[in-house]
Amino acid sequence: MSTSSTTTLSSSVPLSRDVGVIGLVGLAHMVSHFSQLLLPSLFPWLKDEFSVNYAQLGFLMTIFFVISCVVQTLSGFVVDRFGPRPILFAGLTLIGLAAFGYAISTSYWMLAGFAVVAGIGNGVFHPVDYTLINRKVSPSRLGHAYSVHGITGSLGWAFSPALVVSLTLAYSWRTALTAAALVVFAVLAVLVANRGKLTLPAALPSKVPAAVEGSLEFLKIPAVWMCFGFFFVYAIGLSIVQAFAPEAARRLHEVPLTLVALCLTVYMVGSACGMVSGGFLAANPARCERIVGLGFGCAAMMSMTLAFGSFSSPIVVPVLFGLMGFASGLAAPSRDLLVKRSTPDNASGRVYGVVYSGLDIGQAISPLMFGFMMDHGNFRGVLLGLALVQGVLIVSAFSVRRVRRTALVAA
Repeated sequence: MSTSSTTTLSSSVPLSRDVGVIGLVGLAHMVSHFSQLLLPSLFPWLKDEFSVNYAQLGFLMTIFFVISCVVQTLSGFVVDRFGPRPILFAGLTLIGLAAFGYAISTSYWMLAGFAVVAGIGNGVFHPVDYTLINRKVSPSRLGHAYSVHGITGSLGWAFSPALVVSLTLAYSWRTALTAAALVVFAVLAVLVANRGKLTLPAALPSKVPAAVEGSLEFLKIPAVWMCFGFFFVYAIGLSIVQAFAPEAARRLHEVPLTLVALCLTVYMVGSACGMVSGGFLAANPARCERIVGLGFGCAAMMSMTLAFGSFSSPIVVPVLFGLMGFASGLAAPSRDLLVKRSTPDNASGRVYGVVYSGLDIGQAISPLMFGFMMDHGNFRGVLLGLALVQGVLIVSAFSVRRVRRTALVAA
């Protein structure tokens, strides 16, 4: 079975056309990541406002990601059937409505209800984004397209706490969430205005048997499930960083509260910078597993330093978060190529829907486990758990390569 895409355009596509598609897809991806941190960024305020603990707040994120997981898996089939553009617009609309809903919530369960709405909206992005990238961007620019896609996601994560925490400190958390909703609808307006650039070209003839194109046969590919497992583990670590690691580091190292949001923002900016370098390294697909291993190996070292280090100045903590983000970002474009190399022709939506549902499952489970640890004061254990997860990712990346090579030999 061929795993190279025959549906991408040739390298003769003008650079300006590729840049237009990559930019619009990246802007949408930024909103997806932006929405994921709207509530976690406000946990200290929501905890007092609704008289709940960290485990209960973590459960809101479990709701969000469980719903997103189900929708992501199903939306991959819908995208392959109806095209990505209408699904993308629907997802952005739901995220904007959910942000407004958060702002007017008067109870914990209202937040939970709007987390369902936000999860539905968030679930469409990876099948939509990767279908557009793989079908509309020329092959020679795919590494850079994945890099930009990852960068915009990290910038969305960085922008979210910077915006909502700043506005909360200046006004209120309700004002901050209202502003976040306006950001989402502004992006939707930009995409609607440029909707012609998001139309798919006609698919080229596929070398994959018809059974694979029209059924669930792609689920029999072992590398698809290895990629799913990789993203599941990756999401656990990402959730730790987003929701708990900055607060855990603050408690261990007596970092001022004002630096907690900075830790996450610096991590995401560092991740974006790492992805720029990672896009060039991913130009050679043969070394993508080694790049993933190097990146997450360095990230694990930063986590261990945060867990056991002793610092003379609290500013060292956000610096370490920035270095951890850079190392993780370096691996991201190569990580996406692992999936690309395991994807059958004309099944991008389905494969990416299933594989990236591992992200949602991991992010649904992680807040429950590590929220419990936070409530019991096990702050060092949270950071050690992060280091362990990053170590597992190294093994997982090479396992994907082994399974894929075994399948190629068998074929």
